[in-house]
Amino acid sequence: MASNRGAGNREDQETVSGAEVIAQALKKQASYAASAVGYLTGRPGVCLVVSGPGFIHALGGMANANMNCWPLIVVGGSSDSNQEMMGAFQEFPQVEACRLYSKLSVRPSSIEAIPFVIEKAVRISIYGRPGACYVDIPGDLVNLQVNASSIKYVECCMPPPVNMADASAVSAAASILRNAKQPLLIIGKGAAYAHAEDNIRKLVDQCGLPFLPTPMGKGVVPDNHPNCVAAARSRALQHADVILLLGARLNWILHFGLPPRYRADVQIIQVDICAEELGNNVKPAAALLGDINAVTTQFLEHYSKRPWQYPPNAEWWKVLREKMKSNEEVSKELASQKSLPMNYYTVFYHVQEQLPRDCIIVSEGANTMDIGRTVLQNYLPRHRLDAGTFGTMGVGLGFAIAAAVVAKDKNPEKRVVCVEGDSAFGFSGMEVETICRHNLPILLIVVNNNGIYQGFDAETWKELTKLGEISQVGPPVSLLPNSHYEQIMTAFGGKGYFVQTPGELQNALTTSLAEKTVPSLINVMIQPQASRKEQDFHWLTRSNM
Repeated sequence: MASNRGAGNREDQETVSGAEVIAQALKKQASYAASAVGYLTGRPGVCLVVSGPGFIHALGGMANANMNCWPLIVVGGSSDSNQEMMGAFQEFPQVEACRLYSKLSVRPSSIEAIPFVIEKAVRISIYGRPGACYVDIPGDLVNLQVNASSIKYVECCMPPPVNMADASAVSAAASILRNAKQPLLIIGKGAAYAHAEDNIRKLVDQCGLPFLPTPMGKGVVPDNHPNCVAAARSRALQHADVILLLGARLNWILHFGLPPRYRADVQIIQVDICAEELGNNVKPAAALLGDINAVTTQFLEHYSKRPWQYPPNAEWWKVLREKMKSNEEVSKELASQKSLPMNYYTVFYHVQEQLPRDCIIVSEGANTMDIGRTVLQNYLPRHRLDAGTFGTMGVGLGFAIAAAVVAKDKNPEKRVVCVEGDSAFGFSGMEVETICRHNLPILLIVVNNNGIYQGFDAETWKELTKLGEISQVGPPVSLLPNSHYEQIMTAFGGKGYFVQTPGELQNALTTSLAEKTVPSLINVMIQPQASRKEQDFHWLTRSNM
């Protein structure tokens, strides 16, 4: 776990073991992967890290888990407690540092206290708003021996308590929704984590509500449901007069709930498990504190006694459907373009055609993630993982590994498809070795435009290098053109494909999806200057997560 060598004998050594370097390099992906396990299973994933730099590498995953409200436990080794403030090997104030990134940061006072601390960490990670917990184990505790009879093991904690909202608040919220002229239901990833899909689907069907999923809320109600208005996202947000918010927060992702993205007089019905979240940025017309699944049950019970359905022929539906049709036509026109290199929409059109309906989609990148979100469909809850609330780049392959491990345990036939931009792939590309080592049949698709947002073709790049040092004349967002990322996969025994045409892409997809035991990477070359539709905006300035 921890390296418990002191500073004195460490200073005489000039080398670090390869295993130690690898362990430290993998910690960030390990903590990302463990947090995704927590989201997918509802129980905290556990990440074991070495002290000092290894621990610091895990902080990114802890922060990401906390921001996404996913349960995670990090167990970190640390320098011997009797060497504190002496300059011990990899000495760092780990417990103090973790308090910014976790719900709990603690060091057991003794070996006997470890079971108590672990039970508390598990319980805190899943109770209330889920999040990360850190347990620090100093090196001297690792080597210390005690009588086994002195250890008192603690039973595993009970499942999180399920809280229902106040009945009067539910009645008030139902009345507000009933009187709405232009209602909208927003489904966030909190609804997916709460396993509220059955009740939310019933609520949508019974009340005839238009709904908008956030990216990781996709699939709680299938994307192809007739009431899904994702294709008219901006129009729906801007003109809704009543919004029922289930498992989503009014942060940057949803433009803080403020004008001009929303009506100034919009009424928000906010359902959240965390009392502190209620009223953030916008005072809700109704605040319902409770478990989303339990609260939607309360809504269904209310409407079963006092039936109500939003009129399917309302003018609001006409406005939304006209905008959806217009946007979908633009996307279809872009997808049908025959010019080479391909654009994003052409690529995603062919990918969508062949994806299994029950596959888990991991998406990471800039344009790749944003455009992919609008084209690639999810039909099941908890089947999409992306940059999330923290907008984190570098999570893709760690998330894909976590999803594949969970799927292998619960449903071995389920496929995991990881769609990466070329820059995003660069953050964690060497995890391909981990994928191959564990025989995880993940399909990686790298959408390669030779840069971040935009790059250059090979000829333009060649001319650019003639002007001087590339560090001086080349844009920092440009990458080497036509990089063969698929060769990283083949280097470790997987299958790699370099594709430039729709036909090559279709063949590579067919072959890769037919392969059940070997991972594949399809490196898809697209137009370096390709971009999204004109009405879309930069992903950091609008809410996509």
